[in-house]
Amino acid sequence: MLTAQFMALLDVFIVNVAVPTIGSDLHASGAGLQLVVAGYSIAYAVLLITGARLGDLLGHRRMYLTGLVLFTAASLACGLAQGTGELIAFRVVQGAGSAVMIPQVLSLIQRNFAGEARARALGAYAAVLATGAAAGQVLGGILVSADLFGAGWRPVFLVNVPVGAVLLAVGARVLPRDAAGEPERRRGLDLPGLVLLAAAVSLFTVPLVLGQEEDWPLWSWLSLAASVLLFALFCGYESRLARRGGAPLIAPRVLRHPGIGLAVLRIMAVMAVNGGFLFVLTLHVQGGLGYSALRAGLTFAPTAVVFGLVGLTWRSWPASWQRALIPAGFVIAAASVAGVGWTLRDGGDGGVLLYVAFTGVGTGLALGFSPTLTKALATVRPEDAADASGLLATVTQLGQLIGVAAFGTLFLNRLESLGASGAYTSADALLACMYALAVAATLGAVSGLVLRRR
Repeated sequence: MLTAQFMALLDVFIVNVAVPTIGSDLHASGAGLQLVVAGYSIAYAVLLITGARLGDLLGHRRMYLTGLVLFTAASLACGLAQGTGELIAFRVVQGAGSAVMIPQVLSLIQRNFAGEARARALGAYAAVLATGAAAGQVLGGILVSADLFGAGWRPVFLVNVPVGAVLLAVGARVLPRDAAGEPERRRGLDLPGLVLLAAAVSLFTVPLVLGQEEDWPLWSWLSLAASVLLFALFCGYESRLARRGGAPLIAPRVLRHPGIGLAVLRIMAVMAVNGGFLFVLTLHVQGGLGYSALRAGLTFAPTAVVFGLVGLTWRSWPASWQRALIPAGFVIAAASVAGVGWTLRDGGDGGVLLYVAFTGVGTGLALGFSPTLTKALATVRPEDAADASGLLATVTQLGQLIGVAAFGTLFLNRLESLGASGAYTSADALLACMYALAVAATLGAVSGLVLRRR
């Protein structure tokens, strides 16, 4: 299950370092390349909660395997695409496959593990969830630079095909069969709620993805305003449906569950920092420093490795540290991202100090994310697993999108305002972004402490 989770998350970021090659090969416009990257994320974010409910209705094993088939087939189609339009369409299908598959992973963990075993499984899940972002950059750089069989960027997608085939064969044998007749399976799909939520998420994510490319036209601001209105309508409708004894898409009791509200805030914050950090640093090292795809990808290896190690081991650390881990993680992340900007401020490669800062970023983000997710979900009831998994997976994806859009816009606007090009100018823009990321990480720690006191 976690291998499929990791593979799907890779595809959110693996395309980033392949974009220049894709653009050259397919003669794609800037907007087209944006949609190649974002088509996956938009479909993923819009359909995640629906995917969770489908698992609740039709069986988590069945929907996991169905999503894996769709994802694997779409990966093959992406790797064989002959034009930008085809590639964008298949990326959307690939994102839909992920949205069907990914929520089932958390639900299957919730339903098949208990006590200490569940906590360990959730710790591994959390480590995989955000390590995939940095690992995607690394693997993308390796595959593009290797130019396997002269295929250029295509192995970035085709690598999923053999892995998906193996997972399908293994999953069909080892995953527990869906139990028949469980009461929650008889809940409806809540189609009005689905339409409202899908429209709200779409109106929110599309301008975030395309706004910078289009210079933030009027439609992007109107779309964001409409998304807020639709989110409000969705919340009101779901509350009324629950009071009438219906089956809302997200049960209000899940949002009222102890720790879920705080977890939503913290996960949104840490993933926004994670997404923004990876995105602007990619722009700097490839655009400003002229790194190759391979070197740019390998730049993120220390962060990915440390994130994974901390995510898997934090539970074995001294008990006296546990209460302070999450706020300490945000503080470490804040100091470390600022350190990355400071070490690269002169347009150089940063030397040894850069890798010290990368280690701090991986440590801080892991401590802000993994314990938050594990502690919030460790006590969620099995019947609420689908709703909780869809909610937190959606928040994770939206956090990434917000980070990329907000901090990417800051970087590009700063670069434009400086009116020059080169490593030093790019480093100046990067420094401003890293300081802003440090502020966001600090707010994540402070806001969490304030909400907890309330």
